[in-house]
Amino acid sequence: MASAPVWFITGCSTGLGHELAKLVAARGWNLVATARRTESLVDLAGPNVLALSLDVTKQDEIEAAVAAAKERFGRIDVLVNNAGYGYLTTVEEGEDAEIRAMFEANVFGLFAMTRAILPVMRAQRSGHIINITSVAGHVGNPSSGYYAATKHAVEGWSKSLAVEGAPLGIKVTAVAPGPFRTDWAGRSMIQTPNLIEDYASTAGTRMKNVSGYSGQQAGDPVRAAEAMIALTQMENPPLHIVLGRGGFDVVTASLRTRLAEIEAHRELGVGTDFPA
Repeated sequence: MASAPVWFITGCSTGLGHELAKLVAARGWNLVATARRTESLVDLAGPNVLALSLDVTKQDEIEAAVAAAKERFGRIDVLVNNAGYGYLTTVEEGEDAEIRAMFEANVFGLFAMTRAILPVMRAQRSGHIINITSVAGHVGNPSSGYYAATKHAVEGWSKSLAVEGAPLGIKVTAVAPGPFRTDWAGRSMIQTPNLIEDYASTAGTRMKNVSGYSGQQAGDPVRAAEAMIALTQMENPPLHIVLGRGGFDVVTASLRTRLAEIEAHRELGVGTDFPA
């Protein structure tokens, strides 16, 4: 990576994206900080910072932002796909328009953003793509089925991207935060209320709990940002990492349970092959 790397971060208005952008700028590195509203980026101003308006669901804005980054800095060393948000509802009560809007931002916008930057990294034969997923990319909780679906999609897609990018010098890391003290569970959260009583004890209860702990989460966004910077300094960064003790414990327990379940039904599963 160049001595003064160029970072391109989406979703810098608040939370993890904003804290990461501040740390990158403070190090004197080159930064393309993007958000739908540039007024949220004023505290990032500096000689090495290019602040741009960007809605990742709009292809023309993606193309314009990448072109501006190339014109200003000539290269892009790190892409952090952070833009996105949460939507809580029961599976049955989910609203089609809300579901599709979240997929546009969390999945299709992330895909489009990466496709636009891959030619730059291919030409450089170097780069690191960090996709912000979630513990929900590994587990499924009541009320977050559709959100989990977006994050599972990005986790799986990141695996394929890593295999394709490796021979070209492009590294990929899917970063899965657990509960962090950001606006995710607060003003950034969209909910469709649980009105069906049959789901009150599962999804309904969790929706209330999530709203109730906003601002009290154990995860420190600044330390998360520092961890992401550390990832880019590694010669061989991991493809998957979970941030926060709570998230780590939940994901590792889920993976152990999943492996045990698959192995317990091995004979039924492998017995579906044609006879040798």
